[in-house]
Amino acid sequence: MEYRRLGASGLLVPELSFGAGTFGGRGPLFGAWGDSGAREARELVDICLEAGVTLFDTADVYSDGASEEVLGAALRGRRDEVLISTKAGLPLSDDPRDGGTSRSRLIAAVDAALQRLQTDRIDLFQLHAHDAGTPVEEVLSTLDGLVRAGKLRYVGVSNFPGWQLMDSLATADRHGWPRYVAHQVYYSLVGRDYEWDLMPLGAAHGVGALVWSPLAWGRLTGRVRRGSPIPEGSRLHRTAEFGPPVDDERLYDVVDVLEQIGAESGRTVPQVALNWLLSRPTVASVIVGARNAEQLRDNLGAVGWRLTDEQRARLDAASAQTAPYPHFPYRRQEGFARLAPPIAG
Repeated sequence: MEYRRLGASGLLVPELSFGAGTFGGRGPLFGAWGDSGAREARELVDICLEAGVTLFDTADVYSDGASEEVLGAALRGRRDEVLISTKAGLPLSDDPRDGGTSRSRLIAAVDAALQRLQTDRIDLFQLHAHDAGTPVEEVLSTLDGLVRAGKLRYVGVSNFPGWQLMDSLATADRHGWPRYVAHQVYYSLVGRDYEWDLMPLGAAHGVGALVWSPLAWGRLTGRVRRGSPIPEGSRLHRTAEFGPPVDDERLYDVVDVLEQIGAESGRTVPQVALNWLLSRPTVASVIVGARNAEQLRDNLGAVGWRLTDEQRARLDAASAQTAPYPHFPYRRQEGFARLAPPIAG
């Protein structure tokens, strides 16, 4: 397992990390992803640690907090071997006080997460979404206090537009508060919007990408292909609405190439799709999830080998999107060469 620096920080993270969104299975929204209990979770954690996956990502909203509880139980006795990443900011109920990133909400969210995770510190704490109702100075000064108190080691964000992330970085620099070193983003072969603005911003300002849903809600598992409907039991039936739509023909074109390259290299479709992401600029770690050991072991097969330049070029071409304004008159594919790759540890 390769380790990479997370943005401009000194924190080394594994190129693959584990997403615990399938832990818990409680609640109607994020609980629909899976229902792994402590015993199943501990088996998955064992497999991860054996492979060198030491970063585990969760959030307070996953399974109404049960994901953090199950992860904390699964990591009991092994806390110093791992890195824990969690998130807060999305609403937990209909109560308007039960969401956002105000000072009172952040302090309460961090204390509750520490209790559920059975730990005294969170290695990476991320804002799950931008809160337009709270001044950026209030958010960052609160995070500064939590870092100084030893409850948080590093801070980051998730799902931020570029201008909001840039505003936060500039404000942090102006006051000497901790800078965001991570941006947890949706990025896949059929969802490359991250590349237009957020990737160049991350490269220029030291914000590493943690990629969520790298297989596009199960679209890139190899089970969805031209002429085949979404299989019964796929979580895509329940979760597709939470992400950007994907054009079917473009999806099928990408899967066709994934299958061809998989046959050439002796790899599975998901392994090829994950390996492509690991070669992209600013990507520090790709978060993989699994509902069972078989899925996890297949995903772990995405590392330890490299796609050829010709294979990457074929995937680039099949997954290419028309550049949005104001990029479309000027965008050149070779422009990505100017972006420095992630720093390997």
